[in-house]
Amino acid sequence: MKNNKLKYYIAAFYLCSTFTMFAEGPGDTGDGTGGLEGNDVAAPIDGYVFVLAAIGLVYVFLRLRAFQKANAQLK
Repeated sequence: MKNNKLKYYIAAFYLCSTFTMFAEGPGDTGDGTGGLEGNDVAAPIDGYVFVLAAIGLVYVFLRLRAFQKANAQLK
């Protein structure tokens, strides 16, 4: 049980790390003028799509395996 919680914590850390790495404080524009308008760099929205895809594939594999075991016990 402890090992499963560790896996969830690690997965949550990786998924949330992109949000915290690119976060700015309130009113922090980086140009020193304090204005909210300017030439902002676009944030990458596909930062960890491969991680989400890998988690999805593992989830599908585990669900299919559980489904096959359940059907094997019914026969």
